[in-house]
Amino acid sequence: MTFQNFGLIPELLRAVSDSGYTTPSPIQQKSIPIILEQFDVIGLAQTGTGKTAAFTLPLLQLLHASHDPNKTIRQPRGLILAPTRELSAQIGESVREYGRHLSLRSEIIFGGVNINPQIRKLRQGTDIIVATPGRLLDLVTQRVVNLSKVEILVLDEADRMLDMGFIHDIKKILALLPKQRQNLLFSATLSPGIQSLANSILKNHKVVEVAPRNVTTELVNQVVYKVDQKRKRELLSYLIGFNNWQQVLVFTRTKHHANKLCEQLIEDGLPAAALHGNKSQGARTKALEQFKTGKIRVLVATDIAARGLDIEQLPYVVNFELPNVAEDYVHRIGRTGRAGMPGNAVSLVCIDELHLLRDIEKLTKKTIATEILPGYEPDRNVKAQPINMRHNKSRVQRFVPKSSEESTNRTSKYSARSGTSKNKPSVRTKPTHRSTDNRRNVWKADDRKAYRGSV
Repeated sequence: MTFQNFGLIPELLRAVSDSGYTTPSPIQQKSIPIILEQFDVIGLAQTGTGKTAAFTLPLLQLLHASHDPNKTIRQPRGLILAPTRELSAQIGESVREYGRHLSLRSEIIFGGVNINPQIRKLRQGTDIIVATPGRLLDLVTQRVVNLSKVEILVLDEADRMLDMGFIHDIKKILALLPKQRQNLLFSATLSPGIQSLANSILKNHKVVEVAPRNVTTELVNQVVYKVDQKRKRELLSYLIGFNNWQQVLVFTRTKHHANKLCEQLIEDGLPAAALHGNKSQGARTKALEQFKTGKIRVLVATDIAARGLDIEQLPYVVNFELPNVAEDYVHRIGRTGRAGMPGNAVSLVCIDELHLLRDIEKLTKKTIATEILPGYEPDRNVKAQPINMRHNKSRVQRFVPKSSEESTNRTSKYSARSGTSKNKPSVRTKPTHRSTDNRRNVWKADDRKAYRGSV
């Protein structure tokens, strides 16, 4: 099958040819004809399989067909929402690349940069907006953007977009759209709960799934190295240096850890940069560009980078810390093994993360090969502790009384000074962190045995 079989207009076929593509991927083969028939679609496919072109090409054709060249004022008729700046920029570039021979205009909108240039461009009129939800709502509030004419809505990385962190913004945007529109949701993963929510948005929709959901591509070689937490940095530097890895994307859980690890790798003589939400857009763009061009060997990122990074032939992804959400593992390692090229995913796992590893293997239905490098054997005497407690331990000790008797004594002293306890509020301990599922914080004996038994 070729792109000509889809009935795409000559302008789009020319753009596809200019981009060097001849054969559509499975997700493109199944999605493009259905979208051109104007059905709502849920598209599920492994990351790196061409999901962006699967919705961009038919979107451009449909909007081109309904374009009125006599209109002097252009209002957005296509809206593509993405969870991160990087993914928005990537999609926006694809829209411009495939639509280069059309008269449609598109704009990329995201936060972290000066809003005024975006306002100026939008006031000139546009047909397609690629945006992150927060900045889009800012522009709607300032009455710069009118979404009442949107014909096609695309939610890319739908699981993250409809997750609790984005759901409120999404609902606000949906309320601004016309009821009669085409809805397209694309993602590598889609949990049953999120899918149920997506079903309430879609009408008469088709589900396109080219691979079992929440699976990892066979092109990625996955391996786990068991190591103590305090020796992870040492092992990472050894793996990169000894094996002469030249381009490595490393994931941490937090921004603080990303900064700290980046500084430590530079001390070890490895050119590195950090990429996370606290960085300005200029700093993020610069770091990504240096990584792509080979000026730095290691890019240390939080999960914000797992959605939208498209680095050609990236050979190595390292999970310095396993993600708390198993689905994020699929997105992390999906940065390698793209476009039919092989890749490698390495995870450094300490005893505290065994439950996270089990969650990942359960989700992907695959047991990951485990190794222990000589000289980096885990200490048999190290005891596991909940991950959140390890980082908040000092703050917990500072505010929480050691016993109920101590709390009573504090209240008594307060009452003695005031003369009566009824006239003053009782002393309450300041909470220092969110409560978590107790089951996550209970470390079973068989976890420790499994971990140490392999040493």
